[in-house]
Amino acid sequence: MKTRVSIEGIECYAYHGCLEEEAAIGGRYQVDVQIDMDVSLSVQNDTLSDTVDYVVVNEIVSKEMNIRSKLIEHVGGRILKGLAMAFPGEKSIEVKIIKFNPPVKGNVHQTSITLKEDYH
Repeated sequence: MKTRVSIEGIECYAYHGCLEEEAAIGGRYQVDVQIDMDVSLSVQNDTLSDTVDYVVVNEIVSKEMNIRSKLIEHVGGRILKGLAMAFPGEKSIEVKIIKFNPPVKGNVHQTSITLKEDYH
């Protein structure tokens, strides 16, 4: 039984970006995670270890968001890797990172990247 488990709106304050000001001042981010995997055992057994533990997802996201990178693509790759290790088996993981009020000329509310990886 394939199921999509979504953990959305993980809010972070981090110091990512190519500009020195971003390293000093930081900014607001949001991370959304979707994991598609077989959770049929958790449906039958009501056991957390047979599905996606939201606490573990939040810990991985928070840990990786606290490590400064120039590019949010780099952070997203680390988050994907951490989630893949935390939840074994066949799955698909999607990570979206939103950067609010990026330092660009003009009025830009947010930018984002979405990374998706299939693990077989």
